[in-house]
Amino acid sequence: MTQPAVAADPESQAHHSLDLDQFLPYRLSVLTNRISRGLADLYSERFGISVTEWRVIAVLGRYPGLSANGVAERTAMDKVAVSRAVARLLERALIEREMHDADRRRSVLQLSQAGHAVFDVVVPLALDYQRDVLAPLDADERIQLARLMDKLEAPLKD
Repeated sequence: MTQPAVAADPESQAHHSLDLDQFLPYRLSVLTNRISRGLADLYSERFGISVTEWRVIAVLGRYPGLSANGVAERTAMDKVAVSRAVARLLERALIEREMHDADRRRSVLQLSQAGHAVFDVVVPLALDYQRDVLAPLDADERIQLARLMDKLEAPLKD
């Protein structure tokens, strides 16, 4: 395979410009990271769980009986990251794995009693945190934000 030709003087070539302050994927990523980090401060020290582990707990608290792949699909997280989080949560007995009733080759996950205890403490903290994050928006802006997010997500869903 041939390599693309490289100009002798890279300074002489015009480069595309990318204004990250206006680039939606970048801005959403930064915002998500900041929000997740702030929320993680509320539960990581107290329960010793990571952001990824909390997301697994949150999804299983809402949708019990998913496989690890199902959790990855629902959260759009990397399957390897979910698998590692699941392994840590199983090791700490915060979730349980059982064989699927209809398909014995497939395992499903659910929160253990200890996992439910973490979930029941973190959810009110998370909802309070969300309220604080959304506080600068009035009620109409919150509704509009939810609608806009739905519109942006719709064509990206599998």
